[in-house]
Amino acid sequence: MCANSGQRRRDVLKGAATAGVISMAGCLSGDSGDKITVTIGGTSQNSSTQAAGQALARAASQHSDTVNVSVQVTDGWIANLQEYDSDNIPAMGVDNNSIAKAMADEGPFADNPVETLPHQGFMFTSLQIHMLGLEDSGLESTADLKEGGYTIYPIQPGFGTRQLTKEILEDAGVWEQNDINKADTSDIPGQVEEGNIDAICMYGANGVELSGWCQEVDVRSGDGLYLLEVDDEFRQAIEDHPGALLEEFEPYGYEQDVTDITDTVTSWSLAAQWAFGPDVPAEATKEIARLSLEHEDTLREADKTTLDFTPEKMTETVMEDLEVHEGVAEFFEENDVWDDAWTRGEAESGE
Repeated sequence: MCANSGQRRRDVLKGAATAGVISMAGCLSGDSGDKITVTIGGTSQNSSTQAAGQALARAASQHSDTVNVSVQVTDGWIANLQEYDSDNIPAMGVDNNSIAKAMADEGPFADNPVETLPHQGFMFTSLQIHMLGLEDSGLESTADLKEGGYTIYPIQPGFGTRQLTKEILEDAGVWEQNDINKADTSDIPGQVEEGNIDAICMYGANGVELSGWCQEVDVRSGDGLYLLEVDDEFRQAIEDHPGALLEEFEPYGYEQDVTDITDTVTSWSLAAQWAFGPDVPAEATKEIARLSLEHEDTLREADKTTLDFTPEKMTETVMEDLEVHEGVAEFFEENDVWDDAWTRGEAESGE
């Protein structure tokens, strides 16, 4: 059976705190071995979050007497916050940019605000988003997109990576005048293969490997992908965005040579965390954090892009304006990385 409903608290950036008692159905359970099963909202099939979640589930199966992890396919990081608010998932992968937008009722949450937010967990990945051109598009630089009339795929709607990318492209002045493709990531490899896309935004995880759907685009593009030169205005848009980190590095993960125009990837990187509702017992989230730190080899066997976990790295996504889940807070305290500026949440008992 699920854990009893708990009191969820939300500290919002605009200053008001709201609280509500929410009933959660079908999300937390004890199995025959008395383990706590935590259902985590991932994103789409072949996504980096799904891969990380499945790796975590494997580590729990092999190395935990306390917790099982189940990963649910969802429509993205933004959608995860909405699913959580609708009591459909108790935990999730989510990025800080989406959390900040939800707290401030901005972006995709301006017309569809959420009333409750999960407590923060710990960082599990950093996605390095970048733009490539397609053969026969005529594109060489992001500056060319200012002319308009091109078809851009800025990742699937509902993804946190899509929201950040949309904001970057808008700030750089290349959004309104171009055709924005809204296909799911499962459909975009076919559209690339058919020549329907001029520029595409893709990403890899932690400097290791492309996300699964990006790998399929790479394979089906007919060696037609190449990195676009990033102009100064576009670069400035990345640097000025509080939700993005400007990174430059050599390309990784591609089966083809993507360096016809430039040999440097200029990315707007986005970090993500596992986040948990207070209905998830503290002992479960503490154990999930322990598994990530102590069984990285098992995680990496299932997901090559697994983050190099350290207690310090795991805290890099913590925001001061939202509670840290009680179990994760205990984990941080025991590993001497807790900051008193953070707010400790209260979770349901696992008893």
